[in-house]
Amino acid sequence: MSFQPVFAEFWEKVTESITNKTLAKLTLAKTIGDTELKNIYVRPVLLENDVLKLSVIARYKTEEIESFHSLEEAFFVLAPYMNNPFLTAILFTTENDFTFKLNKKRVGTIIEQAPTFKNASDVILEMKEKGI
Repeated sequence: MSFQPVFAEFWEKVTESITNKTLAKLTLAKTIGDTELKNIYVRPVLLENDVLKLSVIARYKTEEIESFHSLEEAFFVLAPYMNNPFLTAILFTTENDFTFKLNKKRVGTIIEQAPTFKNASDVILEMKEKGI
C-alpha cells in the first residue's frame, strides 16, 4: 500500500494551518542512512504585494539551498523526498504538532501531539495583522 494518500492527508493539515493562521514551521527529517541531504525546513514568507510563498530550505552536509514555492507547488516539491531519503515530516502549529512517519514497511501514519510552539511563525502573525 502506498503511503502517498496519508501524506496527502498530512498536507491538508499543512494547508489548514496556513488558512487558520496557526503554522509555526514544517520539517522533513530522519533520513535513511547517511545521506548528503540532512533536513528540509519549510517556513512561510511574504513576497512583494503580500504574496504568500513557502521557503523550502534544503540543508545538505556542505550547503543550504533555498527555493520559494506556492502551497500547491511545495507539495509536489516535497512529496518525492518522503521515503527517499526522509521517513518523517513534522508540522508544528500553535494548536497541535502533527508527525507523518513511515515505518519499516513504508506504511504512513499521522501522530497528533501537544503543540511545541505557542506562537505561529512571524509571517503568519504578520498576515493576521494585515488581514491577509
